[in-house]
Amino acid sequence: GCFSFPNIPSPDLLLPCVLRLQIYNEKKSQFEIKRNNPKDLVERVARDISKLLNSKRKALEKLAREAEQLQKEHVWQDGDGEEESLLESSSPVELEFVDDPNFKNKVNYSSSAVQIPTDIYKGSPVILNELNWTQALERVFIENRRDDSSLRWQVFGSATGVTRYYPATPWRAPNKIDLYDVRRRPLVHALLLLLCRSGSVSGLTLKLMKTSVVEMLDTLSDDDYVNVARFNEKADAVVPCFRTLVQANVRNKKIFKEAVMHMQAKGTTDYKSGFTFAFEQLLNSSAPRATCNKMIMMFTDGGEDRAQEIFEKYNWPNKTVRVFTFSVGQHNYDVTPLQWIACANKGYYFEIPSIGAIRINTQEYLDVLGRPMVLAGPRAKQVQWTNVYQDALGLGLVITGTMPVFNLTADTVSSQNQLILGVMGVDIAINEIKKKTPTYRLGANGYTYAIDPNGYVLLHPNLRPKIFNFREPVTLDFLDAELEDSNKEEIRRQMIDGKSGQRKIKTLIKSVDEASLVLPTYSENHIKANLSDQILQVQYFESLLPNSFESEGHVFIAPREYCNDLELSNNNTEFLLNFIALMEKVTPDSKQCDNLLLHNLILDTGIIRQLVDKVWKNKDLNTYGFLAVFAATDGGVTRVFPNKASETWEEDPEPFNASYYRRSLDNKGYIFRADELLNPENDTIGILVSTAVEITIGGKNIKPAVVGVKLDLEAWTDKFKILASNHTDNRQGSNTCGPNRGCEMDCEANSDDLLCYLVDDGGFLIMSNQKDDWNKVGMFFSDVDPTLMYALYNNSFYKRKQSFDYQSVCERMPNSESGAAPRGVFVPTIADFVNVAWWTSAAACVAYVSLCSGDAADEVDADGIDFKERGCVMIQTQYYLSNLSSSYNILQDCVNCSRLIHAKRINNTNLLFVVAEKLPCNTCEIEKLSQEEEECILFSLCSPAGREDEEEKDPALFFLPLQENTSDCGRGHAFRPSLYTLLLIQLLLLYPAISPHVHLLLQ
Repeated sequence: GCFSFPNIPSPDLLLPCVLRLQIYNEKKSQFEIKRNNPKDLVERVARDISKLLNSKRKALEKLAREAEQLQKEHVWQDGDGEEESLLESSSPVELEFVDDPNFKNKVNYSSSAVQIPTDIYKGSPVILNELNWTQALERVFIENRRDDSSLRWQVFGSATGVTRYYPATPWRAPNKIDLYDVRRRPLVHALLLLLCRSGSVSGLTLKLMKTSVVEMLDTLSDDDYVNVARFNEKADAVVPCFRTLVQANVRNKKIFKEAVMHMQAKGTTDYKSGFTFAFEQLLNSSAPRATCNKMIMMFTDGGEDRAQEIFEKYNWPNKTVRVFTFSVGQHNYDVTPLQWIACANKGYYFEIPSIGAIRINTQEYLDVLGRPMVLAGPRAKQVQWTNVYQDALGLGLVITGTMPVFNLTADTVSSQNQLILGVMGVDIAINEIKKKTPTYRLGANGYTYAIDPNGYVLLHPNLRPKIFNFREPVTLDFLDAELEDSNKEEIRRQMIDGKSGQRKIKTLIKSVDEASLVLPTYSENHIKANLSDQILQVQYFESLLPNSFESEGHVFIAPREYCNDLELSNNNTEFLLNFIALMEKVTPDSKQCDNLLLHNLILDTGIIRQLVDKVWKNKDLNTYGFLAVFAATDGGVTRVFPNKASETWEEDPEPFNASYYRRSLDNKGYIFRADELLNPENDTIGILVSTAVEITIGGKNIKPAVVGVKLDLEAWTDKFKILASNHTDNRQGSNTCGPNRGCEMDCEANSDDLLCYLVDDGGFLIMSNQKDDWNKVGMFFSDVDPTLMYALYNNSFYKRKQSFDYQSVCERMPNSESGAAPRGVFVPTIADFVNVAWWTSAAACVAYVSLCSGDAADEVDADGIDFKERGCVMIQTQYYLSNLSSSYNILQDCVNCSRLIHAKRINNTNLLFVVAEKLPCNTCEIEKLSQEEEECILFSLCSPAGREDEEEKDPALFFLPLQENTSDCGRGHAFRPSLYTLLLIQLLLLYPAISPHVHLLLQ
């Protein structure tokens, strides 16, 4: 039915329900309503995405295969006389670059480019030889691009830190240096970090130890399991409630970091207690997949005990747990026991005299971890896909496929043939994957989503990172991207297990392995235009020409990719002109165009034109207090009448992105929304009123369009007063209102004594009888009248719900003085980019709402760059109308005074009509309701995040092979750098230079 205010001309007068249906019925021969089959759609999308990934997999396999062969055939050249020829062959050349829209960058397709970290000596024989043999990869890069023109960046990330990428492009220095994950990405780790905290560990040594552990945590991914323990004469977990290994997701790692940074040293050293605790943790863990690649990493300042009986009891003779030992700080202790512990347990011994040494020693640590994978051979040649991240070179959101490259050089003397050369990788832009989904057939509120084996979103409408090139990956769990629903956790679990199915869920998007689809009931069908008559096509197309705007209203068209050669633009007028120019060259049936999109656009243009001719032109808008009338369609057409109203039209030209469009589809009746913009010419504020067009043809329902009007606030306030005069409390008495006497609740007669409001379903002011409130229209009602909004909430007219934004960005807070490591130098890592996941359970913060405040604790890390922003979780409280439908009287008692409030839900709208006496006293003790976002801080949350009970799909698992060469297990170094040398190393590390591509490729 069509709604109208009592005694007031309705918005529906210019948008007659019957006429709207009649127009669609008249045109029904020009379109058909097709049913969306969710199962078929999902299967097709999954098939297309799989085909896309497989095409990139072939390129990766070819690159890895060729790289291994090239390195094997390369003749090593030492220094001396050969060094000059090596330098000459590796010298830089000047290149010309051209703009390429596919890369959103300047590129050169005839060459590759090389990036070497600033802390690596470019003239060393190792680097020069590597530059020499990787030069031949250019041929493979170019061949791959010839075979697949859709390929984006192709990159080889070497274990030495060198990056060769194609096509060549001017380098952009990323936020961080990176080297860690070159050899460890395909592995799954169960890791126990063991920290000595005896009284001898203090000052710089303690800070180095904390920094080392924090950075080691960052090398772990969500596939890994970890715990952190401390020991002196006794051992315990640094986080008391983490009694066993927990998933190494970002929230758990943050909790570990905070606990480590607050650790204090005291007592004496007992290695036996520490290693006993560590082995008990690893050998008794029930965590899924935590049965291979077990490791203990002990950080200490030195000691004499070898704890041999502990290893005999728990680890010998099979040595299933590797033990790495780290001698931290500058001291004169005998390091022989620490060396022996590492060598006797297939591990490695390191020395960390300074922060700079953390990076230097990591090289050998990763070599050790890579041995089982190299020995596994072809079984380890598996493509690994990174999390979604922002490409630093301009591609936007991407994922990267990576594959290890092995050293095939036969050398039985050393362990060189057990080394990984590096990682090969190719990028896929998320927009490429989106093109495989049926976006426009699903309507404005239907969507496709995909998740990876850890439950993180690959595709989802709510996957929207806040800033470009942020240093952390865009990891958003499916359950955090949606509002809670009992079925969603089961859906997530079944998708991870590779099962298919169909369920109904309550979903709301907050105000590449598995794919799924969410389809509202009204989007189960879609319109397919049948415009074979070219004369009719031309007639409809004429309505898009600017010379028709003055008489028929302004047209905006959605910036969609209707044709391959259509040039997109952020300026809709320019985009429309580009579209018209292209349509003069090609027909809507051209093979280079999306015929469904294009035909539906032209059909909708003709349908909306009928509304203009039959209704809009024949009415005087001023008579009804209308600033404009408008219609928008699924086909992508928005027409605003009259033409001058388009000057202040600020809605998104893509209807599927416009809030009024999406809200109208999901609600019955008229949706009112205040226009926040003030027209500077005539100081008029507009109220947008919209409703969905619902039609039924052949027994199939569909909502193909939304129509609406823009009300003149001042003109409609007078009409609102008339409306309000018809709602009384049915009491007899004087027209003068007061706390102890009745009055006629008449907003027109008693505007000095009564407050009359229209408030929308979200608690925002739409209209008021108080002229002083006109400039507050569109504000949250609690900011207009806090006591009245509280009374409405307290009497259940409004309910509230808290939601969490896991992709927020906050300003970086100053360092606390709690003994955290200095930020003077960054320790390189890859995990910050691709292995960080925002808190994986919304319930984690819901259960601790009292801990959420605006005073954020600083992130604990050892970054060497002062980032202005950091990732954070924001909590927002939103209000919504309850299901109360009757009229209610409320007496609000403020101790010193009271007042009567009358409230009623207006049928067929999203409005609440409120009349209240003015509050006689100045104060009333209430809770000030707010919708402002605030940061959610988890201080000492003890429940581990993650869903460890899931049997998620296993990455490659490589156990410790018997033939592994473990003779190289580290050694002590007599060299102790001077203070000047340490300072120089740290200064060099402040200039990051390795690519975020490697940062992700090495994942």
